[in-house]
Amino acid sequence: MKKTIILYIILALGLQAKVEAQTQANEKDVPVIIIMADQLRYDVIGKYTPNINLLKEEGVTFNRMYSACPLCAPSRASFFTGKYPNNNGSLINGWKKEDAHYQKVKSGTPNLYQTMSKYWDSWHIGKQHFFTQDNIDTDPNSKTHWIIPGDYKKWLKKQNVQAAGGEEFRALLPEFVSNEFTIATHYSIPKTGLYKPGTKFYFDQYLADNVVKTIRNYSKDSKPLLVNAMFLAPHPPLDVPEPYYSRVKEGDFILPENVGVWYSGQSPLQMYNLTGFFGTRYSRKQWAAVWPKYLGLVSLFDDEVGRIIKALKEKGLYDKALIIVTSDHGEMLGSHELWQKMCMYEESAKVPFVIKFPADFKPAIHETDQLISLVDVWPTLIDYLKIPTDDKTDGISFMPVIKGKQIGRNHIFIQYDGNGAYGNNQRCIVKGDFKLIMDTFENEIFLELYNVKTDSEEKVNLAFKDEYKQQVIKMIGQIKDYMKNTKDLIHFPDNIYENFITKYHH
Repeated sequence: MKKTIILYIILALGLQAKVEAQTQANEKDVPVIIIMADQLRYDVIGKYTPNINLLKEEGVTFNRMYSACPLCAPSRASFFTGKYPNNNGSLINGWKKEDAHYQKVKSGTPNLYQTMSKYWDSWHIGKQHFFTQDNIDTDPNSKTHWIIPGDYKKWLKKQNVQAAGGEEFRALLPEFVSNEFTIATHYSIPKTGLYKPGTKFYFDQYLADNVVKTIRNYSKDSKPLLVNAMFLAPHPPLDVPEPYYSRVKEGDFILPENVGVWYSGQSPLQMYNLTGFFGTRYSRKQWAAVWPKYLGLVSLFDDEVGRIIKALKEKGLYDKALIIVTSDHGEMLGSHELWQKMCMYEESAKVPFVIKFPADFKPAIHETDQLISLVDVWPTLIDYLKIPTDDKTDGISFMPVIKGKQIGRNHIFIQYDGNGAYGNNQRCIVKGDFKLIMDTFENEIFLELYNVKTDSEEKVNLAFKDEYKQQVIKMIGQIKDYMKNTKDLIHFPDNIYENFITKYHH
């Protein structure tokens, strides 16, 4: 009899554990809404982002969130896998066939979509730059619903309307391929224009329309809702519809001091990169005319965020939802006389990040300067949502920070390995208040050290100062350890600091 009772108890406990595991799989029945801009600078959140500002009031803002790679595809790969580029395999956008194999996340790498779609009603709506060898966006067995740019193009064709941009928004430039040879290719330039078909036909409006539709059609009887809303704005082309084309005037904002300025200590190797090849052609006055159109797209993005928030409230999901607003990387927009991203300066590598939790969870903080990477977001979702997974990530959960505790880490790594092709490699460590950048071209390595707390616009390269020699050498060692541990494809020689001082000191 006692054995029978014990057996029943064991079975009951097992059933209870199973129920608890299932409950944890969608902890608190939390809808998850991830809203990602493309090329949104961290320092433009404010005057033209009232809807994001409201989220900031109700959520937690991370003031020092960095991209693992300041480029679309590898940044998103790190975001959705929680792994650094060297470890997940996605290093570049990979438009050139010679280096296309560096574009995709390695087969079998766990990711947010595949894991969460087991327990959430999963949707990807918008830009699709999460490339995988498993081709999860075209897999007929995928449990995620995909609404991607191809669907937008088909819709536009039916309307007999052209998309924004065109050849007049692009120009010819050199691109280093396979770290071996140079080709001529085309890429976007800071040209601005009025998109005459109007906001109705703009990609971001189409995207937001589908997000709102998905929220309105969501059945509360199904699994909790997961939406990854991947916007294009404020990414070029700067072909902007009204009213956003005229919304911002040149006198409406303060142009950062480092716009249109090349500093004596910055890497001349950026002239071999798209950033400097195009960026140095524009004066501060010309950049001042470009900024209003970029800020117009920032305003457009914020309005679409507002529409999503409104739809969630109307559906009764807002108070239950976990909402993230961020960007894959930033935009130089003339800072340091550079254009686009693809470099390690704050305007390119640092991103805005706001996370709003369900109403029944009370964070211990409202804002933090804790150093965090986008590679930490997926581990944080796993932690908070109690998602069952054996996934081993490079990132760590920042939930302890949100609960008012320490995470025991004061540095993150950033890397860049080229845009459409593999080359122009850069490595970076941000440690405490300091950032060391190692910019390369062929056999050259240029060093930049900045105190980003006291010199937020990175005007003074401290690597040239004798008193920072040991700090630079130590940070070089940490970068080399990162490269070794992640099986980096490039290798740095010894005596980097001595060679740098000998060649470049002036």
